[in-house]
Amino acid sequence: MIKTTLDIIIAKELVVIMPKVYFLCTGNACRSQMAEGFAKKLLGRQWQVKSAGIEAHGLNSLAVKVMAEKGIDISQQQSKVLNEAELQQADLIVTLCGDARDRCPVTPLTVRRLHWPLADPAAASGSQEAVLAVFRQVRDQIEAHVRALKADA
Repeated sequence: MIKTTLDIIIAKELVVIMPKVYFLCTGNACRSQMAEGFAKKLLGRQWQVKSAGIEAHGLNSLAVKVMAEKGIDISQQQSKVLNEAELQQADLIVTLCGDARDRCPVTPLTVRRLHWPLADPAAASGSQEAVLAVFRQVRDQIEAHVRALKADA
């Protein structure tokens, strides 16, 4: 098939550039995983969504549990260490703790940064119900932040 100039122009019009958001926390075990889950659900196919940690601590089972309560399955997500090349290509980096904010590599000035200072639910202590309450509180804070991000987009 011979492509005409019109075919090429139409093809170019169909290319959609999706902004890339990168959620970053210390271990990519709880907060950034929950943020990734909410963003994938709430931002849909309008954004490319990734999360990572300064280190990889493995996906926290309580994060999976409290997200399931909201109808979001993050059980197949993997704990990842940040990829500096992907970070450099992000449109938005959201740090979810002071450690990630302080240790996040330098990025181009074109990369927008937000900081959501959230408690680490994995550091919660007490009864199982008390720990779950902290996870739910952080989950709900993340959901509110992602909803606000969607409203601003």
